[in-house]
Amino acid sequence: MKTRKIPLRTCVVTKELLPKKELLRVVRTPEKKVIVDLSGKANGRGAYIKKDLEVLEKAKKSKILEKRLEVEIDNEIYEEIKRICEN
Repeated sequence: MKTRKIPLRTCVVTKELLPKKELLRVVRTPEKKVIVDLSGKANGRGAYIKKDLEVLEKAKKSKILEKRLEVEIDNEIYEEIKRICEN
């Protein structure tokens, strides 16, 4: 029996190559709205971030998500990511 291929993605903060399930996808939709994509299938430009509070703080300080998505991100998006990481 064949083994299933595990999809890998790169965290924009740590540059680690990790399985997709260990990362969280943040998307800028075509309407320039930023959302947290739990399904991993939303349309738009996406960036992956590790589900870790330290990594989230680094991302917030360096504004790397804003640079990658080419849009300003509200604090409520960071709060939503924080809630998801704590679960």
